[in-house]
Amino acid sequence: MDRNRRPRQRYRQQSSVLSSRFSVLSHRHDTIHLDYSRVQGAIELVDVVRHFGRFAALRGISANLDSGKLHVILGDNGAGKSTLLRVIAGLLAPTRGRVAVLGTTNLRSVAPQVGFMAHAPLLYDELSAMENLRYFAALYGIYDHQRCAQAIRSVGLDPELTRRVGQYSQGMRQRISLARAVLHDPKLLLLDEPFSNVDVHSARDMARLLGGMRDQGRTIVVVTHQAAIMEPVADESIVMAEGRIVAKERGIPVHLLATQGATR
Repeated sequence: MDRNRRPRQRYRQQSSVLSSRFSVLSHRHDTIHLDYSRVQGAIELVDVVRHFGRFAALRGISANLDSGKLHVILGDNGAGKSTLLRVIAGLLAPTRGRVAVLGTTNLRSVAPQVGFMAHAPLLYDELSAMENLRYFAALYGIYDHQRCAQAIRSVGLDPELTRRVGQYSQGMRQRISLARAVLHDPKLLLLDEPFSNVDVHSARDMARLLGGMRDQGRTIVVVTHQAAIMEPVADESIVMAEGRIVAKERGIPVHLLATQGATR
């Protein structure tokens, strides 16, 4: 197969994966009227259940997540953390229950105000960081070169780098994925295992970046196994087990660092 055609084929394949996330963003300029009086925080969950066949991944989740805070969701593999994040993002519909985000239960209407960073980076290895961001910016209807450059700078990288993303370290790839998630200046940022396969030094740098984004007024929800990385910046920790919330704490207490604090 002609190697020059491979990127195009991958664009088509990955674009189909991403289409569910970006399909509503072409209406970003529409006025969205939100009734904040009905929701106490940025996210309200009431008795949220999600089944996959007979398996209950979420079992009656109820919680309020305050605006302008950095919330960390902890728990073992299979606890339901990623499923919950995808429900909040509107990528999965709950089997039962109520989900309100940024003042509305119509999650499609607020999709342009939500940034989502999946467990996989979802970047094109054949392109540079700037080329990746310009591609994703176009999905949002953004054609501002400087805005893409600023997003890259905001995660501590140089927009003038010309190397392909496939040649980046895992830490750099995760940073570019974060830049993609904040490119459209979302009010709510949802991150699924952003430190996966990232060295401890790079992970701590990313945690500091997230703390700075929170200080700018964003609401951030991070799913991670690495409580110790997030401890300096977390406002609240939520512990899940077997599809339920079993603890909700201010910051990340010492007893959670002992059980959830591996830095891998």
